[in-house]
Amino acid sequence: MLSQKCKYALQALLVLAREKTDNLLLVSDIAERENLPKKFLEAILLELNRNGLVRSRRGRGGGYALAKPADLITFGQVVRIMDGPLAPLACVSVNYYRRCDECHDEQACEIRKVMRRVRDAIAAELDGTSLAQALAEGKVPQAAA
Repeated sequence: MLSQKCKYALQALLVLAREKTDNLLLVSDIAERENLPKKFLEAILLELNRNGLVRSRRGRGGGYALAKPADLITFGQVVRIMDGPLAPLACVSVNYYRRCDECHDEQACEIRKVMRRVRDAIAAELDGTSLAQALAEGKVPQAAA
């Protein structure tokens, strides 16, 4: 399951992705639009900034914006930053691999084989979905006049 922190990060990034211009948004504006707790959101945006997904400017006229185009930021990147590995078991993780202590033979482990397929399916979906794609999928077509 996604943590609340990760869900808030995705919500905030989608708000920033909806901005058509390079406008910087205040944390309070993002929090208000998505009904998110401002203090928690501040910490999330700092983490996203440290990881290069958003940029910020302090002071008057400051705020946050995406650091790169919305089509170059994937859900997979955000989940890994906020929640860590996508894999349900460490022994099937690509980026955070660790052998299971109780495993006698990884090549023959039925659990590992199934969990690797699960990990691969999750990674394919999350890494294959950008913020821009998610916004495009969420648009409701206008009724013909």
